Amino acid sequence: MRTGIADLPLHHGRAPRWLFEKMVKLSRAIIEAIVIEGDRQEFLRRISDPYWFQAFGAVLGFDWHSSGVTTTVCGAMKEGTKDISKDLGIYFCGGKGATSRKTPKEIEKISEGLSIDSARLIYSSKISAKVDNTCVQDGYNLYHHMFIFTKDGDWSVIQQGMNPALKSARRYHWLSSSLTDFVEEPHAGIISERKTKTLDLTAKQSRYTRQTSVGLIKDNFSQLINDVRLLSQENWPEVLNLPEDHPIYPEHFNKKRLEKILHQIKEKHPEDFEKLLGIKGVGPKTILALSLISELIYGTKPSWKDPARYSFAHGGKDDYPYPVQSETYDQSIQILKEAIRKTKLTRSEKTQALRSLKVL
Repeated sequence: MRTGIADLPLHHGRAPRWLFEKMVKLSRAIIEAIVIEGDRQEFLRRISDPYWFQAFGAVLGFDWHSSGVTTTVCGAMKEGTKDISKDLGIYFCGGKGATSRKTPKEIEKISEGLSIDSARLIYSSKISAKVDNTCVQDGYNLYHHMFIFTKDGDWSVIQQGMNPALKSARRYHWLSSSLTDFVEEPHAGIISERKTKTLDLTAKQSRYTRQTSVGLIKDNFSQLINDVRLLSQENWPEVLNLPEDHPIYPEHFNKKRLEKILHQIKEKHPEDFEKLLGIKGVGPKTILALSLISELIYGTKPSWKDPARYSFAHGGKDDYPYPVQSETYDQSIQILKEAIRKTKLTRSEKTQALRSLKVL
């Protein structure tokens, strides 16, 4: 599986209304075709592959290398399937900005109608966002989160972070069927055109750091509080002399706030790193502080290696590599209609599939 992260240049603006309307229609047809030919799990496998997702965006006519491909393609899929989600058994929740914060409520509402456990799905949505925003400290802040799940309880996550300084965005993919641990290499693979200095606590190499971070809270809390006071910039030279190429850089910590959060963590008695990560208030600064203490004082070695590792069909909205060709686009939609017509379905199934494509 080639799931993971994709870096994209940060583009401004939005897809023209006429193009987005076509993207909605074509994405709907492609999703239906995949489900009819394969199954719901096959769609999740494809959409969680960043290479396939990138090609999908190009097929839909969006910029092949734009950050907007993530938000626009996800928006088109959600809009295109909203009236057939029940028939497909696939549901799209969340989106960009404020819409992403509505994800838990959307999951809960849909789950009630399906009589499935929403708590597990909501947890998966929240912890995946926490991991990518806190455990993979690559300088990208999440602003888009889409949670896709099936009536069988399988799910995929597509989320994106932004780094204005680098003028790029990074996309993160998750797939439940390939997930064995939320905090150790949950992405089966990473793609990126740009690498950064990254504290990757999801790496296998960082396992001892994760364990030590929990141990600091549980077993040696008073010493931990003393160690926190060594993390301020003015005290940094007293800790050790860093070579120029060392990946850790001095950073000013708000010691009072950090100590307050650490006391809150202590009261929760986290059993492991995943439980620690899920505590409210535990963010990148808290995890970074624990990681630095673990490395500088206790000798653990977390991974500072960026975990990170296209296709044309209908052109792109910025006329690159060429303008979107409306006639070719419409022909592609027609071909998909014919493909569904010729599949080995019962008469009633064919009628249902074609009826849903009439809006095209």
